[in-house]
Amino acid sequence: MKIFRYILLVIAIILVIYNLTKIDYNDPFNSESIIAFITVFAGLCVVLLLTILRLSKKIENIEKRKS
Repeated sequence: MKIFRYILLVIAIILVIYNLTKIDYNDPFNSESIIAFITVFAGLCVVLLLTILRLSKKIENIEKRKS
């Protein structure tokens, strides 16, 4: 499960970087740029959620060791 989370994290980071290259910074409100912005935001949300999950598992392991 730990490896799966890291694989998802890497995929999300790659998608964010890829979509940042797809944004037209001269015309950021055209249809392709809006889709790229939404995908970048979604990828960043995935990174944040996976980071929260990793930290919660770390706290859970610390609590198990104390008991």
